Amino acid sequence: MTRDERRDAFQQKVDGGPAPGLLAYRGDLAVGWIALGPRMQYLRFQLGKTTQPLPDDSEQALAATYAVTCFFIRIGHRKTGLMSVLLDAGIDHAKAQGAQQLDACPMESEKPLQWGEGFVGMADVFRRAGFVEIARRSPRRPLMRKLL
Repeated sequence: MTRDERRDAFQQKVDGGPAPGLLAYRGDLAVGWIALGPRMQYLRFQLGKTTQPLPDDSEQALAATYAVTCFFIRIGHRKTGLMSVLLDAGIDHAKAQGAQQLDACPMESEKPLQWGEGFVGMADVFRRAGFVEIARRSPRRPLMRKLL
């Protein structure tokens, strides 16, 4: 997609609701983003090898599940704890929308990340927020869940 097509597609998603995520501001500057919403609306998350639901997850439970799929932190604002702030706000948002659980598949790494690897979040941040590992289908990507 071209830049304009991506912008227009995102605008359609925002206009159609529910909100595709939350923004964090410092003053008037948007410095961070968390993408989250109903799990069933994220087809790649639903079908992904590392992110697909557990075999015993019922349709009813999945209908009440939100997923955290992405973070973005503006350069100059990274390593300031903003990912934790965004995740806490995302948890509150999911609860307010009626979600009963929140899933994520963050990165777990003992070595410095390569460019772009951290966009799914860091497992330690999710653990500190009360998420527990429910499956591990990849050495570096635990599927995690928080009951709300």
